[in-house]
Amino acid sequence: MLNLYEYQSKKSFSQKHLLTLQDYDIDEIYQILSLALRLKEKQKEHIPHRLLEGKTLAMIFTKSSTRTRVSFEVGIHQLGGHGLFLSDRDIQLKRGETIADTAKVLSRYVDGIMIRTFAQKDVEDLAKYGTIPIINGLTDTYHPCQILADLLTIYEHKGDFSKLKLAFIGDGNNVAHSLLIASSKIGMDISIACPKGYEPSKSIIDMAIKNAHESGCKVEVRNDIEKAAANADIIYTDVWASMGQENETKERLEAFSAYQINDCLTHLAKEDYIFMHCLPAHRGEEVTKSVIDGIHSVIFDQSENRLHTQKAVMTLLMGNNSLIVL
Repeated sequence: MLNLYEYQSKKSFSQKHLLTLQDYDIDEIYQILSLALRLKEKQKEHIPHRLLEGKTLAMIFTKSSTRTRVSFEVGIHQLGGHGLFLSDRDIQLKRGETIADTAKVLSRYVDGIMIRTFAQKDVEDLAKYGTIPIINGLTDTYHPCQILADLLTIYEHKGDFSKLKLAFIGDGNNVAHSLLIASSKIGMDISIACPKGYEPSKSIIDMAIKNAHESGCKVEVRNDIEKAAANADIIYTDVWASMGQENETKERLEAFSAYQINDCLTHLAKEDYIFMHCLPAHRGEEVTKSVIDGIHSVIFDQSENRLHTQKAVMTLLMGNNSLIVL
């Protein structure tokens, strides 16, 4: 049985950025989750853990957010550092300054950058041209911070990842992409069901299948929601139209109408299944109120765990790992 509370890595954490979890191996993912659990205990016990004393995190938002902004800003404060909020109106990117120049300038001022934006290339270019850690707070392609919180939540409720099946039902979006990668890295079966034409990127499915060959789990992408949900330990969904897709809302409501998570569908899952949603949610669309507000729902555990896993990421990327003593 996996014990992340006492997990001891045989190697030091060597990652410089968090751009996508595909860059991470299972040991590095476990290091993040283990540290997150210990930081969570300290926070609950009101024990100071100022591991980033004097550090500053620049937080760039070209996409608005509740959970991302609050969790990072509160998290860096609890670690003894300072969070600097920068919307696209506050910096010169909107007026044509290049990502390269922005990365080089901010590298002279701050100790790390978290960016929540549209294009994955912008995140990668910050890492390419800057000299400080870059954290992907969300792009149209990936959402690694959310999925780390999801993994922590699954571990807290299930105690392990092996022999579990996660069913993601809905749009093959950034959350689905990062779930594919993370699940296949840690050896957790994943079955994704999407309407035709809304499946995840083929290149990311191929990456996940390759990961699964190494970890020994199953990766399935299909259109049949009942087969995806059958005997699932976790049922997960997301909104049908993400930020930036508002003009597709009517079309997507029609395409996804048969992909709602409801009591009939969840009866196909295991009796002790948990329901997950990264929020914000549209009750009555992608999920019924009876499911999202029911006894199987762990959506607010997920939200809370954004704080703890992101504190772990910031500590490992921006701190002196030799000084992490908890």
